[in-house]
Amino acid sequence: MNSPVLQCRNLGKTYVDGDRSVNVLAKLDLSLQAGEKIAIVGSSGSGKSTLLNLLGGLDTPSSGEVLMCGENMALLGEREKCRLRNTRMGFVYQFHHLLPEFDARENVAMPLLIGGQSRAQAMQVAGEMLAKVGLQHRLTHRPGQLSGGERQRVAIARSLVTRPQCVLMDEPTGNLDPQSSEQVLSLIDELRRDSASFVVVTHDPVIASHMDRVLELRGGCLHEKPS
Repeated sequence: MNSPVLQCRNLGKTYVDGDRSVNVLAKLDLSLQAGEKIAIVGSSGSGKSTLLNLLGGLDTPSSGEVLMCGENMALLGEREKCRLRNTRMGFVYQFHHLLPEFDARENVAMPLLIGGQSRAQAMQVAGEMLAKVGLQHRLTHRPGQLSGGERQRVAIARSLVTRPQCVLMDEPTGNLDPQSSEQVLSLIDELRRDSASFVVVTHDPVIASHMDRVLELRGGCLHEKPS
């Protein structure tokens, strides 16, 4: 079997609140292969968003390690982490985090511009990606001119525009209508054919059922749910 795209071993996260320590994750293991889609479910406060932040190198574990494409995130400097996130990873958060002064196409093109693509090429690719999420008629609209669901679709297009090897999604379809959710699932399947992998935190049973595996975060560890 090929090396995992994303892997964590004995991952732990403890927060200190005054004289009290709160263990959110404890000795958590996860291995994600190329082209694999997994859903992570669990009750509110179980640590799902914390886990995503650790997997993406946005937070530092208290113990254990996270490897992205074989690289130990803890051993990388901030510049190297940014390079890895820009070239190999995509992120979709519960809140879209779009830049309000830029239009939809410019927001989606941003990762490509940061990666060194020419503006003309980046804008063309961004427009094509927006068309895939049904927003070809909203290319020049700024976030303030878009509905909540449209803003979320722009954020999803932005996360996928570099065709990353691994995409981390936190409730990606929470603000979307059923038709838009189907478009997102189709886009996930398209990128999966290019061996992209997905970790999707969701409360939506339809989204979870579309994944290869469903893991429940409970008691700080991941437990495989039967299909």
